[in-house]
Amino acid sequence: MKNPFGNMNNILKQAQAMQEQMAKIQEQAASKTTSGTAGGGIVTVTANGAMQIVSVAIDPEVVKGGDVDMLQDLVVAATNEALRRAKELMEGEMKALTGGMKIPGLF
Repeated sequence: MKNPFGNMNNILKQAQAMQEQMAKIQEQAASKTTSGTAGGGIVTVTANGAMQIVSVAIDPEVVKGGDVDMLQDLVVAATNEALRRAKELMEGEMKALTGGMKIPGLF
């Protein structure tokens, strides 16, 4: 008689292997960066694949103008663009693992 748990063990092994691959991809993606800009490059925000902001660069000329509200808006816009691109980066990395399947909870 066949072991009724044989297929289940195989499925669990495959799930564990996929989980290990996901962790490796996430680790690798954390070392990759992408940037978002606003105001024609006045503000540049860089994010990594772990969805963390790693740097913000502001053209010193914009500070001289004293328009704090505009600067704040530019920082928000550049940050949102950088995070959107970081999400796309991670989605691309995960797509390779999942074969394009949409798995809930994975970006």
